[in-house]
Amino acid sequence: MNISWEFITECLRNELQEYGALLALFEEQQANLLRRDADQVASLAISIEEQARATHSSRERREQCVSDFAVKHGCPDSSSLRQLLPHFPAEVQPLLNALIDEINHLIHRIRRDARQNQMLLSRAVEAHDEALRTLMPNTFKARTYSSRGAVSSNSVISGWQAAG
Repeated sequence: MNISWEFITECLRNELQEYGALLALFEEQQANLLRRDADQVASLAISIEEQARATHSSRERREQCVSDFAVKHGCPDSSSLRQLLPHFPAEVQPLLNALIDEINHLIHRIRRDARQNQMLLSRAVEAHDEALRTLMPNTFKARTYSSRGAVSSNSVISGWQAAG
């Protein structure tokens, strides 16, 4: 396949768009977590999974294009796009570099937002469990911990189970 810099640029732009959509979903999920809108949070979790798959496909497509370009130019197929920049016309190298930087920036932001959302979800579940423990103390057994420090799964009835 004849892979041009234009095609690789298109692949990068598509990947950038997919990462941007994923970041927007994480930000929307966080806003709904803070509003305590459980239905929207659950709905967004499904959308996030679908968008993550689309983003992964876009990334794989771009990686395949870069691999094909590398082979075409006598480089190892595992070469990164940054390593291949000297093989592109000088006038497009800044564009490719900017797209690479923006994708890396979005990946960093997505990871940060995903961690924050996970922490918010975890705290919400903990608060829910504590509220249920207070309202129905006889429903819950005392927490015990394994030698590794994990909560023993057979000694705790989850608040989700008790409410369900």
